[in-house]
Amino acid sequence: MKVLIVDDHLMLRKGVLSVLSNTDLEVIGEASNGQEALELVPKLKPDLVLMDINMPVLDGVEATRKLKQMYPDLKVVILTVSEIDKDLFEAIKAGADGYLLKNLGPEELVSSLRAAISGEAPISSVMAAKMLKEFRQPRANTTGKQPGQQLSPREIEVLRLASTGLTYKEIAAKLYVAESTVKNHMRHILEKLHLRNRSEAVGYAIRTGLAGEPPSNR
Repeated sequence: MKVLIVDDHLMLRKGVLSVLSNTDLEVIGEASNGQEALELVPKLKPDLVLMDINMPVLDGVEATRKLKQMYPDLKVVILTVSEIDKDLFEAIKAGADGYLLKNLGPEELVSSLRAAISGEAPISSVMAAKMLKEFRQPRANTTGKQPGQQLSPREIEVLRLASTGLTYKEIAAKLYVAESTVKNHMRHILEKLHLRNRSEAVGYAIRTGLAGEPPSNR
């Protein structure tokens, strides 16, 4: 899988390059700001863009928004030092497929990027907790409709488990079904809710109160 690294710190880019060098994730290019990323993506055609937030010229959130508008299937994962709630929520709204903090270990970075490419939504546990805290605040239901009423009971169960941060493989193990079955359920969920990716589905689950409790060991 081809990866484009976007960060204004050279040492960080080289560090990530070193971590990914002996994996199936091939770094095909580097950019020092969001504008450079916009210029490189159509040329290099990466499968995933690893994006910082605070950069000169064009920040990572705006670059993510533009990239997802132009290339909906492109995976964009945020890698940042920012634990600010606003940055997290704006990145997810912009279409980011994951939100990782730079203090994660090499193995966790690799597994998180692989998860994003396979359609999952890797989010650092600290930030996942912030999402749960924010979106579990009571919301007024002005439509009179029950949240998720267009979903089947099994789809709601999959959505609840996904909102806890479990991988597709872990969800499959809990439900005693194949991983491919879980992925099919998620595809149907996205279609029924008119959402683009798992990150948006998790956000929907949290906002509407459909989210499950996070696993105690994660």
